[in-house]
Amino acid sequence: MSRFVTVIPARFGSTRLPGKPLVDIEGEPMVVRVWRQALKSSSSRVVVATDDARVGEVASRAGAEVIMTRPDHPNGTSRLADVAEQLGLDAETCMVNVQGDEPLIPPELIDQVAHTLHAVPQASIATLAEPIDAIETLASPHVVKVVCDRYGRALYFSRAPIPWQRDAFTLSAELAPALPGAGWHRHIGLYAYRVGFLQAYVNWPEAPLEQCEQLEQLRALYHGHHIQVTLCEGAYPPGVDTQEDLERVRGWIRRSHGEP
Repeated sequence: MSRFVTVIPARFGSTRLPGKPLVDIEGEPMVVRVWRQALKSSSSRVVVATDDARVGEVASRAGAEVIMTRPDHPNGTSRLADVAEQLGLDAETCMVNVQGDEPLIPPELIDQVAHTLHAVPQASIATLAEPIDAIETLASPHVVKVVCDRYGRALYFSRAPIPWQRDAFTLSAELAPALPGAGWHRHIGLYAYRVGFLQAYVNWPEAPLEQCEQLEQLRALYHGHHIQVTLCEGAYPPGVDTQEDLERVRGWIRRSHGEP
């Protein structure tokens, strides 16, 4: 496995779950749990990137390397470029972005996305996807769908149900038997980037498609960059967006430790 750096962006502000990086998950702050999972990967370096001193202090106390970033970054990609600049990383360095609200992130998937980028030198970004097997998932605007070419290169990302079966005019239970293997895939927001791409990305204005869908990866496609997509080699557990998600993760960890 070639060397790569993992960065965990951790913003304190969250509309649905204020102070999210510091919420307690069975005795440990969430950002620390994410960091510990990332340490189990093959990363040569794992960094917590935050613009909040409280998050930085908690992560540092746990032993994490912390980079303080500007508070005005419009998205996670911009924050990663800030980290790359502060660390003085060269243009060919691979950086993996692990969201700070994924305390169950499997370390082998971090390795998978980094390996994909190293294996496809013409790609600027690598990311993951998984088959969609429920109509509700396909129809949800909160689930990002991705369509790829025969080589796994992303053609488009959308909140809409793509591809659209021409003769199916409604999303109904009648489509359910066709879902497995029908070409519908959910995008998993785990990314590997080349630092040189990040340096270019932050100098581009928002793309029209990006503004429409509110998906920052569309800026890369708009500017002709190659995003390589591979299917997850294992289950990708859900992150924490809401209080309900938090309780679900707490319960999963208790059960994994043999507690009721």
